[in-house]
Amino acid sequence: MTTQLITKLPAILDPTKIPQHVAAIMDGNGRWAKQQGLPRIAGHQQGANTVRSILRCCKDWGIANFTVYAFSTENWGRPEAEVNFLMRLFEGLLDSELDRMHAEGVRIRFLGDRSQVPIGLRNMMDKSIKKTVNNRAVTFNIAINYGSRNEILQACRSISKRVKNGELETEQIDESLFAKYLDTHGLPDPDLLIRTSGEQRLSNFLLWQLAYTEIYITNTHWPDFSNDEFTQAIADYQQRNRRFGKV
Repeated sequence: MTTQLITKLPAILDPTKIPQHVAAIMDGNGRWAKQQGLPRIAGHQQGANTVRSILRCCKDWGIANFTVYAFSTENWGRPEAEVNFLMRLFEGLLDSELDRMHAEGVRIRFLGDRSQVPIGLRNMMDKSIKKTVNNRAVTFNIAINYGSRNEILQACRSISKRVKNGELETEQIDESLFAKYLDTHGLPDPDLLIRTSGEQRLSNFLLWQLAYTEIYITNTHWPDFSNDEFTQAIADYQQRNRRFGKV
């Protein structure tokens, strides 16, 4: 880690134990808005500010990968007005933030099935990927229309086709090969998962990848999840004894 990163790192954190991949299930935007007497969309807008802040922390502290659960395959069941707003919000944020993120060395990737995503957002996603593909300061993975069960099923279908076509023997299928067919191929599994708003479930998020991930749950709603609490989450992670099933 460089001197620059160490000087930016909060004093309570150990620079030798920084997680290389942090994932977040960003719960509580709607509940936060209700508590403030605001429409749900205001919670999503404030939640976007939190994403921006935590991404900056990841970049400055040497956390190489940050993955957020922005929109699940189940979220299409929300009110149509809210879904439409979210799609416009994602597109607008990518458009307004892309140059800044590119200048700061952020690489943008997306997880999930794009087939249902509106064409305007899809085009913005493609533009973001192409523009930032060579950046290395931090990789920002955005899960949109993502569901882990669907991801695993798609991987199984792809591998099955290769076996059927004689391109692959069943004996060659192991964890390493299987991981190459997931949306997260090329990324390390998350070291730490943060879930806000007190929810204690995985909600069909990265089920394969989270097998040995440390989990930090907070009652704080995502729009109120501050840099200080992110620091506490990392500090808590650094106290864990990660045995990966061993003694």
